Amino acid sequence: MLLSRTTTSLSSLLFLYPKSLLSLKLTPCFLLHTFFSWLAHKTRTLTPPNPLSLFPSLPFMLCFTKNQSMDCLFAFYFFLLLSSFIFADAGSIGVNYGRIANNLPSASKVVQLLKSQGIERVKVFDTDAAVLKALSGSGIKVTVDLPNELLFSAAKRPSFAFSWVQKNVAAYHPDTQIEAIGVGNEVFVDPHNTTKFLLPAMKNVHEALVKYNLHSSIKVSSPIALSALQNSYPSSAGSFRPELIEPVFKPMLNFLRQTGSFLMVNAYPFFAYESNTDVISLDYALFRENPGVVDAGNGLRYFSLFDAQIDAVFAALSALKYDDIRMVVTETGWPSKGDENENGASVENAAAYNGNLVRRILTGGGTPLRPKADLTVYLFALFNEDQKPGPTSERNYGLFYPNEEKVYNIPFTVEGLKNYHDHRSPVNRSPTVRAPVNGGGGVSKSTSGNTWCVANAEVGKEKLQRGLDYACGEGGADCRPIQRGATCYNPNTLEAHASFAFNSYYQKQSRAGGSCYFGGAAYVVTQPPSTCSVFYQY
Repeated sequence: MLLSRTTTSLSSLLFLYPKSLLSLKLTPCFLLHTFFSWLAHKTRTLTPPNPLSLFPSLPFMLCFTKNQSMDCLFAFYFFLLLSSFIFADAGSIGVNYGRIANNLPSASKVVQLLKSQGIERVKVFDTDAAVLKALSGSGIKVTVDLPNELLFSAAKRPSFAFSWVQKNVAAYHPDTQIEAIGVGNEVFVDPHNTTKFLLPAMKNVHEALVKYNLHSSIKVSSPIALSALQNSYPSSAGSFRPELIEPVFKPMLNFLRQTGSFLMVNAYPFFAYESNTDVISLDYALFRENPGVVDAGNGLRYFSLFDAQIDAVFAALSALKYDDIRMVVTETGWPSKGDENENGASVENAAAYNGNLVRRILTGGGTPLRPKADLTVYLFALFNEDQKPGPTSERNYGLFYPNEEKVYNIPFTVEGLKNYHDHRSPVNRSPTVRAPVNGGGGVSKSTSGNTWCVANAEVGKEKLQRGLDYACGEGGADCRPIQRGATCYNPNTLEAHASFAFNSYYQKQSRAGGSCYFGGAAYVVTQPPSTCSVFYQY
């Protein structure tokens, strides 16, 4: 069993300097007792309870049992080995390697950069041959993606899924250590309505892995955005959107359970903070010291927005009785630069969020609701990508510039954490933490920035009409442009008029989480809709 990086650094220290310690003329048993007293203190928050925290003197006692011949140094090393199993449950940090840019280094240079930083996991958004070849033999674990535009083919034709796995996965594994396949990405907010193809595509990809006998080592899942939640505040009230539960979530979660896979989640506290700076403390968003927020539903106190968002998903899983499903955070990050209205986007805040997140994950421990859930988290993203559309922030999530220089200095390993300090500006002070409004933690990457709210025709005319009536009535949307003879009256269809009204309401609500729902009759898109709604931003 491989030791964790925490244990490796600790073990190195103790094995390198036993003579120096003994030169102090301290008995081995005293050293053993001292070490395990310290270890008990350092691990007192681990779950399940660390036996060393209950019996810190156990190694010392073993030296003075009836078996006086037991070598204390042997006991010392034996319990050091035992400690490795205790430390081995800390989380893991990976990075998203996006390539929507024209100035990035070659794939081989990128792999060398990852290795030089101690990054052992990477997630890519396709199956580019040059990238997968460069990762061959690197020892870096890889998550690949089957893009949304291929979901229809993968769902409708098992032969397509088989061919895709053959060419893009089996051809590289195991030299390239592919460990997971993300089928689609944030499918529920895809403007092309690909949700109905998701589960069949996942099943067909899995069956292709079975044919190649790769299903045990490569897991199939699909990243969801937090907009898949109906409720996210308080975290204990987390629930999935009701119209997705029966047709999508229950069968997908059954699939994950049956195949031993996990739920992929994209979580961006930045967007919740950006939209609610008056009620969400910056310290709370950046993992800094703060008084915390008490969940009124279960009494748990949260000291970070990230934990609150993740526990909202765990609560949603629990509500459907899928407590056994593990979670991997496939995207999270903070931009180092943004437009004038993108509150909080700065180098200092990006460094604080990502640096403190790395420390939070690598030092172990789960969330308040799931204290045993050590998470694997993928930072977004490796590079600033100059050709990404949208607001300025979209092009400034990178940890590195294209020339491979760091945008800011944060560690990626336990060893690097030794010298890490969160450097905050003395003028950057946060307001008191208050309960987020409108869900707070439920805003996803896909529901901020240049986004629009459009009608979901699949729910039927009755729901569309109810949503339209609410938006133009009680909701206060400006529906004058869709009246007969007005600018946006044509096309004269219920779907087009509903899209206009929904988007008017959504923009007036500052694109807040939950404001594009209308009982399931609407969803968020990141590309301008084909109606004149786009010209009516508020």
